[in-house]
Amino acid sequence: MPLRTLQYRIKQLVMQQCLVKQGSRRWTTYHLPVERETNTVSQPDEPIAFSNESTAIRAYVRQSPAAREPVGYHHSFLDAYQPGINFYLSLRERTYLAKIGKPPMADQPAGTYAKQILHRLLIDLSWNSSRLEGNTYSLLDTKRLIQFGNAVEGRDPVEAQMILNHKDAIEFLVGQANDIGFNRFTILNLHAMLANNLLANSRAQGQLRYIPVGIERSTFYPLEVPQLIAEYFEQILMKTAAINDPFEQALFFMVQLPYLQPFDDVNRRVSRMGANIPLIKHNLVPLSFTDVPRDIYTEAVLGVYEMNRIDLLKDLFIWAYERSVRRYTAVRQSLGAPDPFRLTYRDAIQAVVGEVVRGAMGRKEAIMHVADYASIHIEPTEQEHFREVVEDELLALHAGNFARYQIRPSEFDAWQRAWGGQLPHNHPRSQ
Repeated sequence: MPLRTLQYRIKQLVMQQCLVKQGSRRWTTYHLPVERETNTVSQPDEPIAFSNESTAIRAYVRQSPAAREPVGYHHSFLDAYQPGINFYLSLRERTYLAKIGKPPMADQPAGTYAKQILHRLLIDLSWNSSRLEGNTYSLLDTKRLIQFGNAVEGRDPVEAQMILNHKDAIEFLVGQANDIGFNRFTILNLHAMLANNLLANSRAQGQLRYIPVGIERSTFYPLEVPQLIAEYFEQILMKTAAINDPFEQALFFMVQLPYLQPFDDVNRRVSRMGANIPLIKHNLVPLSFTDVPRDIYTEAVLGVYEMNRIDLLKDLFIWAYERSVRRYTAVRQSLGAPDPFRLTYRDAIQAVVGEVVRGAMGRKEAIMHVADYASIHIEPTEQEHFREVVEDELLALHAGNFARYQIRPSEFDAWQRAWGGQLPHNHPRSQ
């Protein structure tokens, strides 16, 4: 690879503490960090508390594949679970997660909380879920890609596509919060978005698989009979939908969907996005997998595949959710109390702002368009307030916040020229 690319990647590995740098200039050397033999993995705030069962799972799956027993798909693992009778999370664990996961807000329509933090959620969840699949984009790279469409030069285009697919999937879940659920429409479309432009066979996007698949570095051999895959897929959806507790739903789906491997690829990504469905619908803090170590997540999934043991994945699920709660509690506090009017008319505001920008309207044309829109779509007593809010949004629109309206950079640039010309880089509003 080009020397500059190599230097950049090494620098990123050092920043991510995946490599340790010693010396400088021509005497610089790099080596792997020394791993400590311990039952916990140190993280910035606190370690993951592994149960004895989780420790045993890690010890088993850390052996070489040759030392582990080859296994196939066991339908009894799914069949034995009865919603409302069996639970992966204990009552104490479910009560605890419900207590920390409910933000201090009045009852609102499904998806309201996720919409409040959407700009942060898009970046966090897209980056962390992609990172768990080996994507090498940094958090800043991801932010620039999502907000400005700037892919990192020298990187595999697959990485940018993966992140943008996550963005589309998250926007789908949040935007369609009233309609999504554990049904074929939601899960098949979720797969199609996450797999977009990533599968060799484009027809496999949003389709259950008809071909055998293998799991890298695993002794697990997934089911190969298409009729049974379709039957068990429906069983997973029905059982997940029948679970009343949103956290139990999330964990059950994260366990059972990847175990079946119903799609040619992208199964784990679908399970992580799908786990957020009940959280979004119940206005709970979403699960963004912040700081989840990739190696431990892989071990947890292998424990399900090869041992039908969920203990490690459950420990990781609870720990990851605690970190998500702390993150988004801080984010929401920094945002202040939401404006009820803007919440009520969020979709209308987004629609009319998008129309103005995509139409490259100047100021006079935009004011007339907003007035016409309000006269048709907004209650008469609210029209004037609506116009003021939209006009404020247009005046506040800049290069750092237009992505939330699903506006492309080229559309924004054209609109800026029509609106009043490109602002100088050092102008206060351009900052």
